[in-house]
Amino acid sequence: MALSSDFIKQKAHEIGFHKVGITNAVYTKKEHGNLEAWLSQEKHGEMNWMKKRKSERGNIFEYFPEVKTIVSLGYNYYVGKNQSDIQSNYKISNYAWGDDYHDIIKTKLFSLLEEVKKQGPGIKGLVCVDTAPLMEKVWAQRAGLGWQGKHTNLISSDYGSWLFLGEILLDIELDIDEPFSEDLCGSCTACIDACPTQALDEYILDSSKCISYLTIEHRGEFFEGQDDLDGWVYGCDVCQEVCPWNISFSKVSDESYFEPRNKIIENTDQDWNNLNQSDFSTIFKKSAIKRTKFSGLKRNIANNKKMKKNCEDKK
Repeated sequence: MALSSDFIKQKAHEIGFHKVGITNAVYTKKEHGNLEAWLSQEKHGEMNWMKKRKSERGNIFEYFPEVKTIVSLGYNYYVGKNQSDIQSNYKISNYAWGDDYHDIIKTKLFSLLEEVKKQGPGIKGLVCVDTAPLMEKVWAQRAGLGWQGKHTNLISSDYGSWLFLGEILLDIELDIDEPFSEDLCGSCTACIDACPTQALDEYILDSSKCISYLTIEHRGEFFEGQDDLDGWVYGCDVCQEVCPWNISFSKVSDESYFEPRNKIIENTDQDWNNLNQSDFSTIFKKSAIKRTKFSGLKRNIANNKKMKKNCEDKK
């Protein structure tokens, strides 16, 4: 079979991706401007790597000058469980319950790129996950995968927002898909209303207030006003849990990579309070949770323990 958009889509599904779309590489002037405004308002918090590579993030040709086509892919990670399935009151975002998605998605992307190169020797391509300086939700929408919701996550009409995104940038032209042009959030503000720290405005996230940012990217101690993490010790799922698209259209993934590890299910509050470096290294081997490091997770646990005690003392 000759290399074509249909070939790439067929192989993507065979490799395990649940969504795939293709779009042409263009300079996204409007989105670049939005990024600059967001950064200038310091809504990226301490994520200075976003500022350092803003020119690449805002203009894909700064990142890969030869790019002509972007293959955007979505991988469903919903496992059909929620925080009530966990013994502890400490909450961990469900994307981090199992294996590190960076490794899983990147391996699948490289497999797909290999299939592309078999059909087209000499093709140049780059594999990207969310560590690359790319506005991947912009490209996913342009490739027809879904739309950016008011919580700023990409929502698809068939999987909700429980999708990991990845991209392959190619230096060849292909047939492209229609962009997803509708905004199916409508008048719903469930995610904004439910956000524990008021980090959301419509389609804008203030990272410095976001529990996911605070528990993962923020280093050091919390400032006054940042210390109520609503029970979360890694990440936060609230805006996704209340989204009607997720409530109605989530599908349980047919992959087992992201099933919660036994300790995440079984550990009690006391087990987490007593966590040591050895436990951390064992439980979270090949896990995304290693990003926060042992010191960060212990800080988050201790902070939630303190806040819980303060609440009990006030009763």
